[in-house]
Amino acid sequence: MTETRSRGAGIRSTAEDQRVRIVARAVDVFAVSGYKATPVAEVAGAAKVSPAYVFRLFDGKLGLFVAAVDDCYAQVAAALVAGVGDDGTPTERLERMTQAYIELIRDRSLIALQVHAQSACDVPEIKDAVRRGLATVVRAVADASGADPDAIQRFIAYGQLCHLVVQAGLADVDTAWARVVDHGIRHD
Repeated sequence: MTETRSRGAGIRSTAEDQRVRIVARAVDVFAVSGYKATPVAEVAGAAKVSPAYVFRLFDGKLGLFVAAVDDCYAQVAAALVAGVGDDGTPTERLERMTQAYIELIRDRSLIALQVHAQSACDVPEIKDAVRRGLATVVRAVADASGADPDAIQRFIAYGQLCHLVVQAGLADVDTAWARVVDHGIRHD
């Protein structure tokens, strides 16, 4: 798409630019209340566009949510690959990926959106988006780390455990059971 000019207003963004901007806001908004409890009008308001414009760019609320989930997992995969570097063993590369992920999720929107998406997998399109996203992340980790399937599975499982620890605030629970779950997990 090319940029268009409006009378006297200079360069106006393209529909694709608007789509990207709306998806970015949708990640943040859906992260709060999830798919079922978030109206499109809330996302539109956050993006400073009309709900009608959102519906023109996306196939309804479901299409918008799926686009947000796709974007979420793409951000995760990109951050992991960017953090891996060019040297080291597969174990060292996975460790650098862990550090990159810790930095990425300082803003809790991405993990909250993943949790909401996983809880809405009863909707086939959302289940497909979660599967597609996990596939993207697993392929990115495998390609960039060179790790074997067992190590990649542990890496993904550790990430899911980190989500639980962070979302449930287990670092703040000073009991034996919480220390067992939180043991060795860095989430600073």
